[in-house]
Amino acid sequence: MPEPLHETDAICLGEAMIMLAGGPGPLKDVETFRRSVGGAECNVAGGLAALGVPTGWISRLGDDGFGQHVLRDLQARGVDVGGVELDPVRPTALYVKESEDGRSRMHYYRTGSAAAAMNPEFLDRPEVSGRLKRAKLVHTTGITAAISTTSAAMLERLATEPREFLLSVDLNWRPALWRDRDPEPLWRLLKAADIVLIGADEAEVFAGTGNPDELYERLQTPVLVVKDDAHRAMVLEPGGRTEVPALTVDVVETVGAGDAFAAGFLAATLQDLPMTQRLRLGHLNAAAVLTAPEDHAPPPAVEVRERLLKASDEEWAATKIGVA
Repeated sequence: MPEPLHETDAICLGEAMIMLAGGPGPLKDVETFRRSVGGAECNVAGGLAALGVPTGWISRLGDDGFGQHVLRDLQARGVDVGGVELDPVRPTALYVKESEDGRSRMHYYRTGSAAAAMNPEFLDRPEVSGRLKRAKLVHTTGITAAISTTSAAMLERLATEPREFLLSVDLNWRPALWRDRDPEPLWRLLKAADIVLIGADEAEVFAGTGNPDELYERLQTPVLVVKDDAHRAMVLEPGGRTEVPALTVDVVETVGAGDAFAAGFLAATLQDLPMTQRLRLGHLNAAAVLTAPEDHAPPPAVEVRERLLKASDEEWAATKIGVA
């Protein structure tokens, strides 16, 4: 008997990976690793759920111990995983974080993963199609478009067929994944989206410009969010431009902050908050992850969020987020 469909406002569609973080030093000398769950779309799914948004994550995982851990982790964080398909042959992807001299380097082991086997027909599975039909917003990233030609074709179908939901796409440009491949499918995906999130630094590499106005003209997306690293974030839309400076943060680790920003911005979008508050919630959520060693972290307390969302520009600019 099919599992009943959960009511979800947001669906995140993309790859999850197991992250193995070693102690300080080169990998050849590390003897023990700490396991956690990573991957852009599941990071966003967990972030949305933590902000009170009914959220589901849809993907494929290996029918292995790592895949079971991903399911258990996301379920514990309040994410619906009933749309996930388990693959008896292909493995769950993983990556290893190497920390040396105060810097982190990622080593990815994702070739031939279960998620890379997603294809356009994956969207026809009743567990997937039913959830997509009920969603108000669907979020994905350029990483899912990059992991295989079949997953790129799946996202193209998702973006071009008639839909009731808002489609959100975070560029997440990864040059290594696009080596020897034409990124045109990613351009088409971005142009078809209702909301595009993009970092000014990655836009320089991907599009040859980090200028928000040039990006907006080229993409013609209804809502373009441009994140300028630790300085500011802005939205360009037909009604004009909204800009909010980033908070001062004691940074522990930067990995996952972009996904946390996306979760905050999208949660506020679903609440139909003013654009300034959408950007502020993005910054607040990102700050929580920047002060934690993992790819995700609980958002600031409700009372803190409410106070800072309503703060004056001067109060906002004077706020500093420290390590908990």
